[in-house]
Amino acid sequence: MTEPMSAFAALHHHDEPLLLPNAWDHASAVLLATQGFAAIGTTSLGVAAAVGLPDGTAATRDHTLQLALNLGTEDFLLSVDAEGGFSEDPVQVGEFARKLSVVGAVGINLEDGLGPAGLHAEKIAAVKAAAPALFVNARTDTHWLGDRRSPTLARDTMTRLDAYQQAGADGVFVPGLTDPDQIAALVRSLGVPLNILYSPTGPTVARLADLGVRRISLGSLLYRRALGAALEALGDIRAGRVPRGEAPSYDEVMALGHQRHGSRTTDSASAPTLAPTGVSRPEPMSPGAAPRTPPGG
Repeated sequence: MTEPMSAFAALHHHDEPLLLPNAWDHASAVLLATQGFAAIGTTSLGVAAAVGLPDGTAATRDHTLQLALNLGTEDFLLSVDAEGGFSEDPVQVGEFARKLSVVGAVGINLEDGLGPAGLHAEKIAAVKAAAPALFVNARTDTHWLGDRRSPTLARDTMTRLDAYQQAGADGVFVPGLTDPDQIAALVRSLGVPLNILYSPTGPTVARLADLGVRRISLGSLLYRRALGAALEALGDIRAGRVPRGEAPSYDEVMALGHQRHGSRTTDSASAPTLAPTGVSRPEPMSPGAAPRTPPGG
Protein backbone atom coordinates (compact mmCIF):
# COMPACT_ATOMS: atom_id res chain seq x y z
CA MET A 1 0.00 0.00 0.00
CA THR A 2 2.98 2.33 0.38
CA GLU A 3 3.05 3.38 -3.27
CA PRO A 4 -0.60 4.55 -3.58
CA MET A 5 -0.44 6.20 -0.16
CA SER A 6 2.63 8.15 -1.26
CA ALA A 7 0.78 9.09 -4.43
CA PHE A 8 -2.10 10.44 -2.33
CA ALA A 9 0.25 12.55 -0.21
CA ALA A 10 1.84 13.88 -3.40
CA LEU A 11 -1.55 15.16 -4.59
CA HIS A 12 -1.37 17.70 -1.75
CA HIS A 13 1.83 19.19 -3.14
CA HIS A 14 1.04 19.70 -6.83
CA ASP A 15 0.72 23.11 -8.46
CA GLU A 16 -3.06 22.83 -8.25
CA PRO A 17 -4.82 21.93 -4.99
CA LEU A 18 -6.45 18.52 -4.59
CA LEU A 19 -10.17 18.93 -5.27
CA LEU A 20 -11.68 16.02 -3.37
CA PRO A 21 -15.29 15.03 -4.12
CA ASN A 22 -16.99 13.04 -1.38
CA ALA A 23 -19.06 9.92 -2.05
CA TRP A 24 -21.56 8.07 0.11
CA ASP A 25 -21.75 4.65 -1.54
CA HIS A 26 -20.13 2.52 -4.22
CA ALA A 27 -22.10 3.93 -7.16
CA SER A 28 -21.46 7.57 -6.26
CA ALA A 29 -17.74 6.94 -5.73
CA VAL A 30 -17.26 5.14 -9.05
CA LEU A 31 -19.36 7.73 -10.89
CA LEU A 32 -17.24 10.57 -9.48
CA ALA A 33 -14.08 8.73 -10.47
CA THR A 34 -15.30 8.55 -14.08
CA GLN A 35 -14.97 12.34 -14.15
CA GLY A 36 -11.20 12.05 -13.88
CA PHE A 37 -10.68 12.43 -10.14
CA ALA A 38 -7.66 10.44 -8.97
CA ALA A 39 -8.85 10.50 -5.36
CA ILE A 40 -12.30 10.21 -3.79
CA GLY A 41 -13.26 10.90 -0.20
CA THR A 42 -16.30 9.73 1.71
CA THR A 43 -18.80 11.89 3.57
CA SER A 44 -19.79 10.74 7.04
CA LEU A 45 -23.14 12.53 6.78
CA GLY A 46 -23.96 10.84 3.49
CA VAL A 47 -22.88 7.41 4.71
CA ALA A 48 -24.91 7.79 7.90
CA ALA A 49 -28.04 9.23 6.30
CA ALA A 50 -28.02 6.59 3.55
CA VAL A 51 -28.39 3.84 6.16
CA GLY A 52 -30.72 5.75 8.49
CA LEU A 53 -28.22 6.50 11.25
CA PRO A 54 -27.14 9.80 12.83
CA ASP A 55 -23.88 11.45 11.83
CA GLY A 56 -21.19 12.27 14.36
CA THR A 57 -22.30 9.72 16.95
CA ALA A 58 -19.92 6.85 16.12
CA ALA A 59 -22.92 4.83 14.91
CA THR A 60 -21.50 4.04 11.46
CA ARG A 61 -18.16 2.44 12.27
CA ASP A 62 -19.07 -0.89 10.66
CA HIS A 63 -20.79 0.75 7.68
CA THR A 64 -17.74 2.94 7.11
CA LEU A 65 -15.38 -0.02 7.20
CA GLN A 66 -17.64 -2.01 4.87
CA LEU A 67 -17.70 0.89 2.39
CA ALA A 68 -13.90 1.14 2.57
CA LEU A 69 -13.68 -2.60 1.87
CA ASN A 70 -15.95 -2.16 -1.17
CA LEU A 71 -14.04 0.83 -2.51
CA GLY A 72 -10.48 0.06 -1.48
CA THR A 73 -9.75 -2.03 -4.57
CA GLU A 74 -11.17 0.46 -7.06
CA ASP A 75 -8.99 2.36 -9.50
CA PHE A 76 -8.81 5.54 -7.44
CA LEU A 77 -7.27 6.62 -4.16
CA LEU A 78 -9.66 6.49 -1.21
CA SER A 79 -9.75 8.76 1.82
CA VAL A 80 -12.25 7.90 4.54
CA ASP A 81 -14.18 10.32 6.73
CA ALA A 82 -14.06 8.57 10.10
CA GLU A 83 -15.77 11.21 12.28
CA GLY A 84 -13.73 11.25 15.52
CA GLY A 85 -12.38 7.75 14.90
CA PHE A 86 -15.51 6.02 16.27
CA SER A 87 -14.00 5.82 19.75
CA GLU A 88 -12.59 7.98 22.51
CA ASP A 89 -9.85 5.38 23.06
CA PRO A 90 -6.81 6.29 20.93
CA VAL A 91 -5.77 2.64 20.74
CA GLN A 92 -9.12 1.66 19.24
CA VAL A 93 -8.94 4.59 16.80
CA GLY A 94 -5.50 3.39 15.73
CA GLU A 95 -6.80 -0.14 15.22
CA PHE A 96 -9.68 1.12 13.11
CA ALA A 97 -7.23 3.12 10.99
CA ARG A 98 -5.08 0.02 10.54
CA LYS A 99 -8.10 -1.87 9.23
CA LEU A 100 -8.85 0.93 6.79
CA SER A 101 -5.29 0.75 5.55
CA VAL A 102 -5.46 -3.02 5.11
CA VAL A 103 -8.61 -2.88 2.98
CA GLY A 104 -7.11 -0.24 0.68
CA ALA A 105 -7.81 3.25 2.07
CA VAL A 106 -4.89 5.68 1.77
CA GLY A 107 -6.24 8.53 3.90
CA ILE A 108 -8.36 9.18 6.97
CA ASN A 109 -10.16 12.33 8.08
CA LEU A 110 -10.39 12.72 11.87
CA GLU A 111 -12.44 15.50 13.49
CA ASP A 112 -11.98 16.85 17.00
CA GLY A 113 -15.63 17.88 17.47
CA LEU A 114 -14.16 20.51 19.86
CA GLY A 115 -13.26 17.78 22.30
CA PRO A 116 -9.96 18.05 24.18
CA ALA A 117 -7.14 18.90 21.79
CA GLY A 118 -4.82 16.64 23.75
CA LEU A 119 -7.08 13.64 23.22
CA HIS A 120 -7.37 14.32 19.51
CA ALA A 121 -3.59 14.58 19.29
CA GLU A 122 -3.34 11.19 21.00
CA LYS A 123 -5.70 9.71 18.41
CA ILE A 124 -3.58 11.11 15.59
CA ALA A 125 -0.41 9.70 17.11
CA ALA A 126 -2.11 6.32 17.57
CA VAL A 127 -3.15 6.26 13.92
CA LYS A 128 0.36 7.10 12.73
CA ALA A 129 1.75 4.35 14.96
CA ALA A 130 -0.76 1.76 13.73
CA ALA A 131 -0.78 2.75 10.05
CA PRO A 132 2.29 4.95 9.40
CA ALA A 133 1.63 5.46 5.69
CA LEU A 134 -2.04 6.45 6.11
CA PHE A 135 -2.47 10.16 5.34
CA VAL A 136 -4.06 11.74 8.41
CA ASN A 137 -6.16 14.83 7.73
CA ALA A 138 -6.74 16.33 11.18
CA ARG A 139 -9.86 18.44 11.42
CA THR A 140 -10.62 21.09 14.01
CA ASP A 141 -14.17 22.35 14.46
CA THR A 142 -13.36 25.80 15.86
CA HIS A 143 -15.09 27.42 12.86
CA TRP A 144 -17.73 24.69 12.52
CA LEU A 145 -19.02 24.25 16.06
CA GLY A 146 -17.24 26.96 18.01
CA ASP A 147 -18.03 30.65 18.52
CA ARG A 148 -16.90 32.45 15.36
CA ARG A 149 -17.20 35.78 17.18
CA SER A 150 -14.67 34.77 19.82
CA PRO A 151 -11.74 37.23 19.97
CA THR A 152 -9.42 34.26 20.46
CA LEU A 153 -10.77 32.19 17.57
CA ALA A 154 -7.67 32.51 15.37
CA ARG A 155 -5.35 31.71 18.25
CA ASP A 156 -7.47 28.79 19.44
CA THR A 157 -7.57 27.36 15.92
CA MET A 158 -3.81 27.60 15.49
CA THR A 159 -3.17 26.12 18.93
CA ARG A 160 -5.19 23.04 18.04
CA LEU A 161 -3.69 22.70 14.58
CA ASP A 162 -0.17 23.02 15.97
CA ALA A 163 -0.88 20.22 18.46
CA TYR A 164 -2.18 18.04 15.64
CA GLN A 165 0.85 18.75 13.46
CA GLN A 166 3.18 17.82 16.30
CA ALA A 167 1.22 14.58 16.82
CA GLY A 168 1.98 13.57 13.24
CA ALA A 169 -0.93 14.87 11.13
CA ASP A 170 -0.07 14.98 7.44
CA GLY A 171 -2.60 17.73 6.77
CA VAL A 172 -5.11 19.84 8.68
CA PHE A 173 -8.73 20.73 7.96
CA VAL A 174 -10.74 23.78 9.09
CA PRO A 175 -14.33 23.46 7.82
CA GLY A 176 -16.39 26.63 8.07
CA LEU A 177 -13.42 28.93 7.49
CA THR A 178 -14.15 31.10 4.44
CA ASP A 179 -12.44 34.42 5.14
CA PRO A 180 -9.59 34.84 2.61
CA ASP A 181 -7.32 36.78 4.97
CA GLN A 182 -7.68 34.20 7.73
CA ILE A 183 -7.07 31.36 5.29
CA ALA A 184 -3.92 33.02 3.97
CA ALA A 185 -2.68 33.62 7.52
CA LEU A 186 -3.17 29.96 8.40
CA VAL A 187 -1.33 28.81 5.29
CA ARG A 188 1.65 30.97 6.29
CA SER A 189 1.64 29.55 9.83
CA LEU A 190 1.32 25.85 8.99
CA GLY A 191 3.95 23.29 8.16
CA VAL A 192 1.47 20.87 6.53
CA PRO A 193 -1.14 21.25 3.76
CA LEU A 194 -4.34 23.14 4.64
CA ASN A 195 -7.71 21.63 3.71
CA ILE A 196 -10.72 23.93 3.33
CA LEU A 197 -14.35 22.89 2.87
CA TYR A 198 -15.75 24.41 -0.31
CA SER A 199 -18.74 26.67 0.26
CA PRO A 200 -20.95 28.02 -2.55
CA THR A 201 -20.88 31.36 -0.71
CA GLY A 202 -17.14 31.30 -0.03
CA PRO A 203 -14.02 31.67 -2.19
CA THR A 204 -13.96 29.85 -5.52
CA VAL A 205 -11.65 26.92 -6.12
CA ALA A 206 -9.31 29.21 -8.07
CA ARG A 207 -9.27 31.76 -5.25
CA LEU A 208 -8.55 29.09 -2.64
CA ALA A 209 -5.66 27.89 -4.79
CA ASP A 210 -4.27 31.44 -4.93
CA LEU A 211 -4.48 31.61 -1.12
CA GLY A 212 -2.29 28.52 -0.82
CA VAL A 213 -4.95 25.95 0.11
CA ARG A 214 -3.71 22.51 -0.87
CA ARG A 215 -6.88 20.45 -0.51
CA ILE A 216 -10.49 21.44 -1.15
CA SER A 217 -13.17 19.06 0.10
CA LEU A 218 -16.82 19.05 -0.93
CA GLY A 219 -18.04 17.30 2.22
CA SER A 220 -21.72 16.40 2.13
CA LEU A 221 -22.53 18.97 -0.59
CA LEU A 222 -22.87 16.49 -3.46
CA TYR A 223 -25.03 14.16 -1.37
CA ARG A 224 -27.34 17.01 -0.36
CA ARG A 225 -27.49 18.28 -3.94
CA ALA A 226 -28.39 14.77 -5.13
CA LEU A 227 -31.30 14.72 -2.68
CA GLY A 228 -32.31 18.17 -3.87
CA ALA A 229 -32.22 17.05 -7.50
CA ALA A 230 -34.47 14.10 -6.65
CA LEU A 231 -37.03 16.42 -5.03
CA GLU A 232 -36.82 18.82 -7.97
CA ALA A 233 -37.46 16.00 -10.46
CA LEU A 234 -40.38 14.75 -8.37
CA GLY A 235 -41.84 18.24 -8.28
CA ASP A 236 -41.58 18.55 -12.06
CA ILE A 237 -43.26 15.18 -12.61
CA ARG A 238 -46.05 15.99 -10.14
CA ALA A 239 -46.64 19.31 -11.92
CA GLY A 240 -46.81 17.65 -15.32
CA ARG A 241 -43.42 18.91 -16.48
CA VAL A 242 -40.55 16.96 -17.97
CA PRO A 243 -37.84 16.70 -15.26
CA ARG A 244 -35.03 19.17 -15.77
CA GLY A 245 -31.38 18.20 -15.91
CA GLU A 246 -29.77 14.94 -16.92
CA ALA A 247 -29.44 11.60 -15.20
CA PRO A 248 -27.43 8.46 -15.95
CA SER A 249 -29.40 5.78 -17.75
CA TYR A 250 -30.43 2.52 -16.10
CA ASP A 251 -27.72 0.66 -18.00
CA GLU A 252 -25.08 3.24 -17.04
CA VAL A 253 -25.91 2.89 -13.36
CA MET A 254 -25.96 -0.89 -13.66
CA ALA A 255 -22.48 -0.72 -15.20
CA LEU A 256 -21.14 1.05 -12.10
CA GLY A 257 -21.77 -2.10 -10.10
CA HIS A 258 -19.50 -4.09 -12.39
CA GLN A 259 -16.50 -1.76 -12.02
CA ARG A 260 -15.03 -3.64 -9.09
CA HIS A 261 -11.58 -4.46 -10.47
CA GLY A 262 -9.18 -1.56 -10.00
CA SER A 263 -5.58 -1.29 -11.02
CA ARG A 264 -4.34 -1.90 -7.46
CA THR A 265 -5.69 -5.45 -7.32
CA THR A 266 -6.68 -8.15 -9.77
CA ASP A 267 -9.46 -9.67 -7.72
CA SER A 268 -11.60 -7.79 -5.22
CA ALA A 269 -12.56 -11.14 -3.73
CA SER A 270 -9.01 -11.36 -2.38
CA ALA A 271 -9.89 -8.86 0.38
CA PRO A 272 -11.05 -11.56 2.85
CA THR A 273 -7.58 -13.14 2.67
CA LEU A 274 -6.45 -10.22 4.82
CA ALA A 275 -8.10 -11.92 7.79
CA PRO A 276 -4.79 -13.08 9.33
CA THR A 277 -3.96 -9.42 10.03
CA GLY A 278 -7.18 -9.03 11.98
CA VAL A 279 -9.42 -7.73 9.21
CA SER A 280 -12.19 -9.59 7.45
CA ARG A 281 -15.35 -8.46 5.78
CA PRO A 282 -17.23 -6.66 8.58
CA GLU A 283 -20.74 -7.72 9.40
CA PRO A 284 -23.34 -4.99 8.77
CA MET A 285 -24.54 -3.27 11.94
CA SER A 286 -27.88 -4.61 13.07
CA PRO A 287 -30.86 -2.26 12.55
CA GLY A 288 -31.35 -1.90 16.28
CA ALA A 289 -27.74 -1.15 17.17
CA ALA A 290 -27.46 1.82 19.51
CA PRO A 291 -25.67 4.97 18.29
CA ARG A 292 -22.48 5.59 20.02
CA THR A 293 -19.49 10.30 19.41
CA PRO A 294 -18.88 14.55 17.26
CA PRO A 295 -20.67 16.08 13.95
CA GLY A 296 -19.05 15.06 10.65
CA GLY A 297 -19.17 16.22 7.06
